[in-house]
Amino acid sequence: MDPQTEIELQAAAFRRLQKHLMQDRTDVQNIDMMNLAGFCRNCLARWYQEAANERGIEMGKGEAREIFYGMTMDEWKSTYQTAASPEKQAAFKVAFEENVGEKD
Repeated sequence: MDPQTEIELQAAAFRRLQKHLMQDRTDVQNIDMMNLAGFCRNCLARWYQEAANERGIEMGKGEAREIFYGMTMDEWKSTYQTAASPEKQAAFKVAFEENVGEKD
């Protein structure tokens, strides 16, 4: 496979993942994703930001999240986020430290 086709397929897969998380499965909470898989929507937005920054495109965390989410974090939280149990919050602290550390 030629490199350009590979890039295009990777971009299409990313767009489909984004659609799945942002439209098809808004019921899945970030905390559950982080606790189970070690990443969440915020991680995907951060990776997008890091890719932009590596290419000399200035982009902050809030801007990257708004691009990924298609809305502000406040809008997302008020529309889709639910309260997390103390057990989930404790598991999140461990998962976050193991997978993100000081980056977020």
